[in-house]
This record gives sequence, structure tokens and C-alpha cells, in this order.
Amino acid sequence: MERTIYRTIKATPGIWGMAALLAAFIAAAGLSVLLIEEEGHIITGMNNQIVWGLPHVFAIFLIVAASGVLNVASISSVFNKKAYKPMARFSALLAMTVLLGGLAVLVLDLGRPDRLIIAMTKYNFTSIFAWNMLLYNGFFAIVGFYLTVQMTKGLSHKVHKAAGVAAFTWRLILTTGTGSIFGWLVARPGYDAAIMAPLFIAMSFAFGLALFIVVTLTLFKLDGRIFGDKLMERMGSLLGVFAAAVLYFTIVQHLTAMYAQEHAGIERFILRDGGIYTTLFWLVQVVLGGVVPMALVFLRPSRQSTILASILVIIGGLAQLYVIVVGGQAYPLEIFPGYEVLEGFNEGMVNAYSPSIYELALGLGGVALALLAAGVGAKILRVLPTNLSDANYPD
Repeated sequence: MERTIYRTIKATPGIWGMAALLAAFIAAAGLSVLLIEEEGHIITGMNNQIVWGLPHVFAIFLIVAASGVLNVASISSVFNKKAYKPMARFSALLAMTVLLGGLAVLVLDLGRPDRLIIAMTKYNFTSIFAWNMLLYNGFFAIVGFYLTVQMTKGLSHKVHKAAGVAAFTWRLILTTGTGSIFGWLVARPGYDAAIMAPLFIAMSFAFGLALFIVVTLTLFKLDGRIFGDKLMERMGSLLGVFAAAVLYFTIVQHLTAMYAQEHAGIERFILRDGGIYTTLFWLVQVVLGGVVPMALVFLRPSRQSTILASILVIIGGLAQLYVIVVGGQAYPLEIFPGYEVLEGFNEGMVNAYSPSIYELALGLGGVALALLAAGVGAKILRVLPTNLSDANYPD
């Protein structure tokens, strides 16, 4: 193996162009925030029935993916896979910036971002949301320390491994907390399931690795660096395994729900009668986001297959979270189980929701913020290797 050398990225025209494009998305998101702040959430598609809309889909995707992005670093330090070690630094940096982008969307969608001060100073420890605030802060601290350890010369292998194990453990706890937000909401039949925690962990593996492949390969391409085909194919095979895991837990989730009579209604809604949610589930989530990527990386392994599979996993992941987050709210609440409500507000009606351009701009702005922050970090810090050619890939 050749010696790994880390260098900051050069300010090439391609890098400047990408930075300008991301800045434009961030500016559009900022404008959307100001308009929502001024006019209120009435200009969005959200209402008093569906309070988590498209911005939350993007935010949760980024939060879940942040945990999975760190998996590349964990493979090298915790599981001692040397081929992934040159990418460990950027894995840690990207994990922090992706989490930053996801949390930014959540904060700016509140309508009153200043109220975050209350959440930061007054903790309700009976709330899973308060627990996640601690998990997010801990993630930044532990992964930041992990990155510092990787960039510090002279430290022993034991120190590297201990920091890696701590980061790996915390990311599992973080994703468990995110999945538990839905698993513990017993009032909504679309959420109430213990399988949500392991499902979100599997999703983090797939979404994070797909995002890492796309972002890293883009930076290498723009900076003229080499990314070997053999390593790319190996990462593609791992992505296929993660995509299969997501499909497996999704099947378990729905089979378990169908077995319980109280969830029969929501299962018919998602799997058969849900309109756009049913289409997104079967066509985008299952087929495009799961089956097709697996076929690409296992039946025709190549550089192009891995890239296409990564993009499809990201698209399928967004569709999956849309079905979970929005579809779970669209299905009507059963306020009085076992009784028929003769008069009420919107009782038994499927809740309508159409995302607005402001919500889309806010969500894409969070993605752009995460990517721009990662690019700035790669320009300042030596986190990217100069060469990931096949010569550096141990058979």
C-alpha cells in the first residue's frame, strides 16, 4: 500500500461553481424562513392535522444519514478494515456537518427559532425530544473529539480505537433515539411500533453510506483526485447489504402491524388505499430505493452501478421518510376507540397535505448547508486523502 497523504482541496473553478450553487440554495431557504416567519405556516402545506411536513422529512433524513456517514470511520477504527482508514477523517467531518444541516431545518421550521433557547435551558426529561437534544450535542462533542484524535500524530492505536468505539456507540444511541420518537408515539397507529428503533438504525447505515459515496466522489472529481474502482465496488456491495437490511426491517414492521387488528386500518392505507403514499411506498421506496440498488451492485457490480445505486438509495430514503412522517399523520386519529363519532372536526377523514415551494426550499437549504460546511471543512482541514487508487486497496 502507498502512504496516505492528506491535503486540503484546491479552489478550482468546479469547486467555486459548486459553492455558488449551494449558496444559492441556502439563500432561497433563508428567504423562505423570512416569509414563513412573516406570514406564518399558513403559506405552507402544513395544518393543524399534519404538523410535520416536508422540512421534517429532509431534517430527519439528514439526522439519520449523519449517523450512517460516520459508519465509514467506524469500519476502519472499530472493525479494523484498513481500506476505509484513509476516508475516516472526512467521514467524521461530514457526519457533523450533515447533522448540522438537519438540525438547522428543524430549528428554522419552528416559526419561532428563538424558542429553542427554552428547549436548551429547560429540559423535560420525560420527553423523548429532550433526550434527543442531549444526544445531538453529545454527537458533536464525541465525533469532534474523534476527528481530533485522528488528526493528531503520535497517538497509540488504543486511543484511536477507544475514540472510535465511543463514537460508534453514541451514533447507535442517537439513531435509536430518533427512531424512538416515532416508536413511542402510541396515539398514531402508523408510528406505534418498537421496530422503529432498529429500522432507523438500518436506514442510517444505508442512507449515510449512499450520501458519503456521492459527496466524496463529487469532491474527488472536482479536485481531480483518484477514487479506485475496486474500492468503489466494495462500498457498493456494502451498500447493497444495508439496502437489504432496510427492506428486511420494513417487511417485519408491516407484517407485525398487520398481525395486530388495531393497526389493520393504517396498513391498508399505506399498502393499498393511500394514493400518493402507496405509490411512494411501493414504487419509490421498495423498488427504486431497495430492489433496484441491490440488483445493480450485486448483479452488475461496477463504478457506475455503485453511483446510481447510491443516488437511488437517497431518493428511496426520502420517500420512505415521507411515507412514515407525513403518511402516518395523514391517516386519521382514532380519538375514541370502539365508538362511532357522529359529530366532530374532520373525524375519520384522511388529512390532506400538499408541500409548498417554501418547504422544499427550506429542506434543500438544509442539505446545501450540510454540503457547503463539509466543503469549507475540507478546504481548511486536511481530511481528504490525495489518492484512493486501487494500489491502496488491500485484497
